[in-house]
Amino acid sequence: MATPRGHLELVWSDDAAGRLGPMLDDLQYTLGEGPTLDAARTGRTITEPDLTRTPIDRWPQFLPAATTTPARAVVAVPLRLGIVPAGVLTVYRIHPGPPTAQQQQATERFARAALTLLLRTSPARLLTGEHGTGLALHRAEVHQAAGVLAVQLRLPLDQALLRLRAHAYTHDLALLDVARDILTHRLHLNDGTA
Repeated sequence: MATPRGHLELVWSDDAAGRLGPMLDDLQYTLGEGPTLDAARTGRTITEPDLTRTPIDRWPQFLPAATTTPARAVVAVPLRLGIVPAGVLTVYRIHPGPPTAQQQQATERFARAALTLLLRTSPARLLTGEHGTGLALHRAEVHQAAGVLAVQLRLPLDQALLRLRAHAYTHDLALLDVARDILTHRLHLNDGTA
């Protein structure tokens, strides 16, 4: 889902796939590149049938990390309301190869259904995941930790978020883990910390 400031926020992933979707989403968010971000930026569907054969210059930071996971193929479909970006549906596969025509059609139908669900769900329910929607902002703790850093380091919120992302990347940590460590006071970043 696209936030009012244009940032993408994970609102749902399939638990049957384990943590693969959220992990790859966090990776893209931390690194600032990847198929979801490209689909959001360009408004075009991004299909990579084999991540191990994708030219490294496409996503020089994302690809080496993504290929250490079970993900082998990806399709990222932009969710648009006219010309307004509303989000991206990203589907990962653990086997390489292009989607069949039937799989591609199913993905596009699911993308339309996801957009309809987003449009019919109140912002309050999206923020809290109330009433069994299962939709809650995946990075709420990341944004809370950025707020803590902004106050502690006297930084604008966007710079505090960059500091948080940089620390996660530099120390090869999950962004959510770094955020939780900041919120529980196990980690304190200072002016000289990445």
